[in-house]
Amino acid sequence: MDVREAGVPVPPPSATEQVLRRELAAAYRLVAHFGMTDLVYTHLSARLPGERHAYLVNPYGFLFEEITASSLVSVDADGHPRQQTAWPINPAGFVIHSAIHRARPDAACVMHTHTVAGMAVAAQDRKILPINQISMEFHDRIGFHAYEGLAAEDNLSERERLVRDLGDKHGLILQNHGLLTVGRTVAECFYRMYYLEQACRIQVAAQSTGVKLHFPSLPSILRARQQFEDDTDQGQLIWQALIRKLDREQPDYRN
Repeated sequence: MDVREAGVPVPPPSATEQVLRRELAAAYRLVAHFGMTDLVYTHLSARLPGERHAYLVNPYGFLFEEITASSLVSVDADGHPRQQTAWPINPAGFVIHSAIHRARPDAACVMHTHTVAGMAVAAQDRKILPINQISMEFHDRIGFHAYEGLAAEDNLSERERLVRDLGDKHGLILQNHGLLTVGRTVAECFYRMYYLEQACRIQVAAQSTGVKLHFPSLPSILRARQQFEDDTDQGQLIWQALIRKLDREQPDYRN
């Protein structure tokens, strides 16, 4: 039941939820800052702490640069609001997120983008090429999901295939569509999305030269990947620096 119609009173967010709202709002602003938006489309979502199937997501129609902590909407697993809100939610757009949140307990955050570089790589059959050390971090860590048309609420079978194709990986290339990453925290998910995007930009730029690409040996690729994975920071140092940047330049994201 939509609480906007039922008039159900909603308690104020807990302190833990307020922290998560600020973190996710910060991620929206950073995705906008780094040029990874598609106007009002795509979503970043986070599972509410202590809730089985409750998530935070952006109100439909907002630019990412407009998102604030209080503007995020709590929704159920079907993308229906759990709180009073004057703005619509796009349940069809939340289909991908809900499927992954449900299947992956460690996917506390899910990010999905439509960028030029990401969509260019998603239009290829070769996935992420290990042609740079940034790309090597994702070697065999990104799944591949075949295109099935626009996401739809009633396409339950595609949800199953999304989950299957993701498996235990860090993200997906959605063929002819875009990119997706998961993370145990907002910071980790953003770190993976930022560098997956960089890997795509590097790949498209290298391919555009027309010069034969150099591929390091498999042992070198695996060693580089392991070096990245041995770093237990998982983007926290970067995240803290980016939060300081937002606090200086766009402090209203906290509102």
